[in-house]
Amino acid sequence: MPPPAEIGPIAPTPITLALDEARAAAVRGEVPVGAVVTDAAGVVLARAGNEVEARRDPSAHAEMLALRAATTARGSKLLADCTLTVTLEPCPMCAQASSFFRVKRLVFGAYDPKGGGVEHGARIFAAASCHHAPEVVGGVREAECGALLRDFFSERR
Repeated sequence: MPPPAEIGPIAPTPITLALDEARAAAVRGEVPVGAVVTDAAGVVLARAGNEVEARRDPSAHAEMLALRAATTARGSKLLADCTLTVTLEPCPMCAQASSFFRVKRLVFGAYDPKGGGVEHGARIFAAASCHHAPEVVGGVREAECGALLRDFFSERR
């Protein structure tokens, strides 16, 4: 019988990396949302946390920054074989951007009944005007992602 294979370090999952980005954003005083873009093989192309305050740019959401960085890394405007993983249900702007970038899959943690644009609010992918709807998986580590946001806002109230 052959010896057991050595087990090396286990790579963190995209949602773990997104949570790391969200926590780092909170430390910077940003709303704690993190995003990661991975290719079909699971290789991380880009990761980001919110930078709205730092950039003084209301469009500097984690998803937008990660999507832009991923296309730069790839040298292509589309991410058709990629997954966008984010800690919070994307707002309508970010949901529409994921459609324009043609991401294959969107994975998110906490649902956002007030500002979401996927399962709530505008429901971008259900609109007749949506040209591309990714596969959507919501609620991944939902409790942990939601707690991070609740704690952040409770400390500021």
